[in-house]
Amino acid sequence: MAAEASILQDDSWLSRLDRSLFSFERTLALIGGLAIFSLMVLAVFSVSGRNFMNRPLPGYVDWIEQAMPLIAFLAVSYAQRLGGHIRMDLVIGMLSGRALWIAEFASTLAMLILMLLLLWGSYAHFERSFDLTAPLWSRDSSMDIGIPLWPGKLLAPIAFTVLSVRLILQLWGYGRAIRTGTDSPIAVPLIEDAATQAAREAESVSGLDNGTAR
Repeated sequence: MAAEASILQDDSWLSRLDRSLFSFERTLALIGGLAIFSLMVLAVFSVSGRNFMNRPLPGYVDWIEQAMPLIAFLAVSYAQRLGGHIRMDLVIGMLSGRALWIAEFASTLAMLILMLLLLWGSYAHFERSFDLTAPLWSRDSSMDIGIPLWPGKLLAPIAFTVLSVRLILQLWGYGRAIRTGTDSPIAVPLIEDAATQAAREAESVSGLDNGTAR
C-alpha cells in the first residue's frame, strides 16, 4: 500500500520542471479541496432550508454531480507526485538499485499508456456533450435545474493530461536512475520505510512541542 515519499531536488532541468508542475498540481488540489468545502456549505443551506422553510436548495443533487469530477480527478497528479496512491510493495520492496528503477519505470510506463487511453476516451465523451451551436454549448444537461454537463466532463481529460505529464517526468527520472545507477534519483517519489516515517513524524511533533513551549 501507499506510504509517504520524499522527492529529491537539484538544479537540473528535470527538477525545475518537476517543481513547476508541482506548483500547478497544488493549485488543482486546492480547487478540489474548495469543491469539497463548497459541497459542505451547500448541504448546510439545503438542510436548513428544508427544516426551517420547507424549501431545500433547488438542484442540490445537480450541483453535487457537477462537483464530483473536481473532487475525484483534480488531485490525482498531486498524489502521484507525492507517491500517495495505493500500491503493492511486496515484490518491489525487495528490489534495490537498477532493478528497482527498472521495475518502477515499467510500472510507470504501463500507467502512462493506460492514462493516454483514458484521456482519449474521456475527451471523446466530452466532445459528445459539447456543441457550440446548442444552448449553453451543451447537448445534455442535469435533470433538475438543467446545468450543462460538459464542464464536468472536460475536467477528466484535463486532469488526465496533467497526470500524463507527471508520469512522463517520472519516466525521465527513472530513466536517468537506470542509466547512472544512482540510489537517489531526482523528481521521483522515494518511498520511505516505516522506521523513517516514524522518525520524521516524531521530529515534526517534537518541533511543534518546542514551538509551543516557547
